Order: sequence, then structure tokens, then C-alpha cells
Amino acid sequence: MSYFRVIFMLLAICTALPVAAQDYPTRPVRIVAPFPPGGSVDVVGRLLAAKLTENLGKQVMVDNRSGASGVIGTEVVAKAAPDGYTLLINTLPLVTNQYLMPQVPYDPVRDFETISMVTSSPAIVTVHPSVPVHSIKELIAFARARPGQLNYSSAGFGTNPHIAGELFNLLARVNIVAVQFKGGGPAAVAAISGEVAGTFGNISQAIGYVKAGRLRALAVTSLTRSPALPDLPTVAEAGVPGYEFLTWHGILAPKGTPKPIVNLLYQQLKKILTAPGAAKEWQARGLDIIANSPEEFAVRLASEQKKWGEVVKKRGIKPE
Repeated sequence: MSYFRVIFMLLAICTALPVAAQDYPTRPVRIVAPFPPGGSVDVVGRLLAAKLTENLGKQVMVDNRSGASGVIGTEVVAKAAPDGYTLLINTLPLVTNQYLMPQVPYDPVRDFETISMVTSSPAIVTVHPSVPVHSIKELIAFARARPGQLNYSSAGFGTNPHIAGELFNLLARVNIVAVQFKGGGPAAVAAISGEVAGTFGNISQAIGYVKAGRLRALAVTSLTRSPALPDLPTVAEAGVPGYEFLTWHGILAPKGTPKPIVNLLYQQLKKILTAPGAAKEWQARGLDIIANSPEEFAVRLASEQKKWGEVVKKRGIKPE
């Protein structure tokens, strides 16, 4: 192959990426949510997908690929073509699964292009209305009188409700048993039906059930009260000093996705999340807007990986 032909091919590759980004998207885009419908990841994903469909002029859909606490769907994206047509929305298990499972088929930092950490939110400690407690202190007393008899639903081993619940057990010195379900939606249904005593579901998912009287809210897991439920105390102020659990939702793409496409998606997400009135709309669902850049998300993701690895070790949460 001649020297000039090599140069020509390299120039063609370099110029193709901006053109591809300029034309993108030419067909539907899917956002893989690695959990069943009804959980916070699904809720945030569908809200964003609807807005992206309007802005991009092509359908953006949520594809629920649940299983193994998010591993199955996340692997689908890690192995997908890096062309911008398969994206991932994920939360804490993206970085905790590697510490809680014997083997995870991807690296949360190295195998993805970060686009934006879009929102953060606390969980709510809720109980079924039949459970005779109306505060965190009453829950602690009730649980201590029945060690190992009270249970709570989790979205799967190592998921947000599981870690939130185990932190509560450790700091409140109680033993409320986790019952694992395949996602936040099924976990919420178990609490609403009374199959379990309560749950630590994300506020975006649980707020509707609380306002409808189907779950009783005891406290929010952030250090400050939520604007969505301003009269609800934090776990820390309600009787467990030092307790805090806050999660996030991020959009990622397979490693190697062209930078112009990553930047285009980031700009569209930022436009959606910072539009007039958006903050109030998202806060009503218990979600705080972050909308950080790909570079900022990459730094935060590495920090989250380190932070939760240390928490899992210190709290003694063991792989199943």
C-alpha cells in the first residue's frame, strides 16, 4: 500500500466522525435500563427518552434488560457497537457489583464513555400501612423487639435499596432482613401488597405510593430534607445520627463511541435538564439535577467506585 494511500485513508477516517455526528441520529436510539420497569432507573430513563425523542427528531426508547442486579443489561451495552445507538442508564450497582459478585464481565470505568450524571436522589424509608410504626424511632424499637422477623424488599443484591437497608441495619443496630426481588418495581409491589414490612425505595419511585397512602413514609435518606416531601425528616435527624444514602443516575455509551456524538448527547441532556421550569418539575419527583459534563462524570464515577468499594468492605456486605 502506497504512502499516499495510507494518508488518504487516515484522513478519510478522521473526517468521517464529525460527519457521522452531524447526521446522527438517522435511526432509533435505545437506552438500555438494566432493571425492570417501575424502578428509579426506568423512571428517569423514560423521562429523558421522551424529551430526547422531541429534540433529536428520532425515536429514543428505553429497553429494559434486567437480571443479575443490572449486570445483564450493562454487559449488553459494554459489548454493543460504539455508534451512539445503544446507550446505558445506570445507578449505584454499576460500581458496586464488582465488589459483590465473583465476576463482572465489564469494568465500570474503562469499558464505557461517560456522557452525563443526570440526577441524584435519596431513598425513602417506607412501611406498609399495616405495620404499627410512624417514625424511625418506633421502627427501631419494633425491629429490636423482633430480631430477624421483620423484612424489607430490595431490588436485588447490591442494589440501592439493599445497600440503604444494610446501612440502616448497621447504624441503627437492628436486623431487618432483606428479601431480594428482580428490580425496584417488583420490590415496591412487595411492600405495597404487604408481602414485606417495608422498603428503602428511591424517592422518585416511592413518592406516588406515599401520597396515595399505599406506603407510609418515615424518613428520607439524604442529609437534608427533600423539597418533594419537605415535612418528612431525614433518617439522621429522626434517630440514626450519621446515616446518609444518596444515589445517582448516569447516561453512558460503549467505549469508543465518537466524541462528537458523546458531546451532542451531553448537550441535549443538559438542554433538557436546564430548561426553564425543569428543576421544579424534577424536584417534584424527588430528583435533583446534576447534568455534569462527560469529563466531570468520569471523575465522579471513579470516585464512586473507590467510595463504595470501601463502604462494602467496612460494612461487611458479603457476596452471595
